[in-house]
Amino acid sequence: MNKVYPDAHAALADIVADGQTIAVGGFGLCGIPEQLILALRDSGATGLTAVSNNAGVDGWGLGLLLQTRQIRRMISSYVGENKEFERQYLSGELELEFTPQGTLAERMRAGGAGIPGFYTKTGVGTLVAEGKEHKDFDGQTFILERGIVADVALVKAWKADRAGNLVYRKTARNFNPMVATCGRVTVAEVEEIVEIGALDPDEVDTPGIFVQRVVLNATPEKRIEQRTVRAG
Repeated sequence: MNKVYPDAHAALADIVADGQTIAVGGFGLCGIPEQLILALRDSGATGLTAVSNNAGVDGWGLGLLLQTRQIRRMISSYVGENKEFERQYLSGELELEFTPQGTLAERMRAGGAGIPGFYTKTGVGTLVAEGKEHKDFDGQTFILERGIVADVALVKAWKADRAGNLVYRKTARNFNPMVATCGRVTVAEVEEIVEIGALDPDEVDTPGIFVQRVVLNATPEKRIEQRTVRAG
């Protein structure tokens, strides 16, 4: 079985459409699938719901799709460094569902595991809880959070074999394992592709059963959000 596609554009060509929910791995700019995001932008798909911790920065990552107005709604936990994200939200141009980071990770994990929802204390008594079911367990109040299943999931990994088994590297792992499991179709962008059997099974972080397509990006830019240096 060979799941490798020639490039990011080919991998997305027949699976991306207007109005879809797209889950995207990464934390800030760490561990984002750079080429897949560019290909998603170039697809011209609009009205998207993007599920990601945040929206990159202005001019890179998911920030590119905010500039082109392709994202209608964000499900995320952090506005942060992206001024266009902030501007669109405050002006009412962009729908935003704030979700605490741990809850966001669990919502995607639950969706990938076929769990429709779960109860959590996180967010009780805040705007996060508004409109959600409340239930008491052992004298404590919890809110119901729904699992997330995305039409397409885009992830970044370090290595893959041709069957789609993935290995992440250090902090670039972040949300990627949960994103990989919650997509109906998952596409992985990787820095190295090896033959089937070359990966030690104990090293595999995401089994290939969750991954339908793989693209190679051997030289990612890996931009950082802020660079701080000491004078002198």
